[in-house]
Amino acid sequence: MQTSVLKLTIFSRYFFLAVLLSSSLFGSVTVAVAANVSYAIKALQADFKQHYPNVKLRIVLGSSGKLTAQIRHGAPYDIFMSANMNYPQSLYHDKTAIAKPIVYAQGTLSYFSVKKQNFSHNMNLLKNKNIKKIAMGNPKTAPYGKATLQAFESANIYHDIKSKLIFAESISQTLSYAVSATDIGIVATSSMYSEHMKKYKHNINWFEVDSALYKPISQGIVLLKQAKNNNDAKLFYNYILSEKAKKIFLKYGYLL
Repeated sequence: MQTSVLKLTIFSRYFFLAVLLSSSLFGSVTVAVAANVSYAIKALQADFKQHYPNVKLRIVLGSSGKLTAQIRHGAPYDIFMSANMNYPQSLYHDKTAIAKPIVYAQGTLSYFSVKKQNFSHNMNLLKNKNIKKIAMGNPKTAPYGKATLQAFESANIYHDIKSKLIFAESISQTLSYAVSATDIGIVATSSMYSEHMKKYKHNINWFEVDSALYKPISQGIVLLKQAKNNNDAKLFYNYILSEKAKKIFLKYGYLL
């Protein structure tokens, strides 16, 4: 019986060693990505793949708040691409991240409606009686939602429209609501450049929110503790900060 247990223990050790070796040989990187980047991440992956074909990327999408909570509870992520700087800074502060967060892009807001709208009215458009429901990200969990609230307050329209607001847990869910459940939404400009949104036209279905109404949405990237000995993770981290990646971010409506 003891011999069998010993053999099983030795087998288990060799098995897990083989798993670890295969992971390092083939290259594997798990990246937690804020929902607003979901529209650009495929282009970034494809471009990265051309330069590093042997590195396997696993992308996990979600709101920055939820991803941060998962990381704190031990989720096996190598890199975190947040929708703002506060979450990665907090992870660096408590030593969950191994390097200071760096801004990789600045996100922007846009109005979006499946129906034709007169965007010359700017924020006052939202007070229109024909607009009964407005989708926005939850300011408590989504940095884009926080920026949206800032814009409403800066334009002095929040109290006029607060009864119309429908909150989504992430900016991607905000877009979904704007497409199917509300009259208009305040969404990430990057979402307007995705393939399935190209049928909606600028200045007809969507238009940029005046950036003076909200603080710049500086988006931060950090390497997490799991990536300490993962050279492939460092390759992708450096790629996101490269000129090649910056060109892709610009194409998706981000500022640099």
